Amino acid sequence: MTERPYHHGDLRQAVIDAAVEVISENGPAAVSLRDLARKIGVSHAAPAHHFGDKEGLFTAVATEGYTRLTDALGRVEPATDLVELSVAYVRFAVDHEAYFEVMFRPDLLRNDDPDLVKARNRSRSALFRGVASLPPERRGGDTILTNVSAWAFVHGFATLWLQGALPKEMGATVDDAVRVSASFLFGRVGH
Repeated sequence: MTERPYHHGDLRQAVIDAAVEVISENGPAAVSLRDLARKIGVSHAAPAHHFGDKEGLFTAVATEGYTRLTDALGRVEPATDLVELSVAYVRFAVDHEAYFEVMFRPDLLRNDDPDLVKARNRSRSALFRGVASLPPERRGGDTILTNVSAWAFVHGFATLWLQGALPKEMGATVDDAVRVSASFLFGRVGH
């Protein structure tokens, strides 16, 4: 870890970035507001001023993670292509593992935080518009069940990939492996 003294700019974002770096290297348990303050060269009280405590910091990290996930899903064209939305979701998890690790840990977060709730709902909506584009016979009659099933697939796939638990025969790249599996599940032929 290299020490990067904080200079002028966005202290709140500097603390989030430093936390993400620590999470990437050592996991959420290694995050300490005092250590982050030392790492970026500010008083030990500065991070607490912005976040209150670690729960507040993790909530900010998760909120930013959901915003980034929504942005990644928003780049899929067409916006309703559930296979490519699946690829984008898993690719986000692989490319931003520290965010992904915190986003789905309610024990670390202020789950009723309005910014977190809004960001979480936006990312779910971006994924679920792909589910809505499935033919009626593929969606079934229960929208919640269908949405959660699609989410469980992409989230589970991402988690299994990150843990190295999928068979090597799934594909050389995560994108190819997700496309094959999502196409099988969601009925898209070819890729």
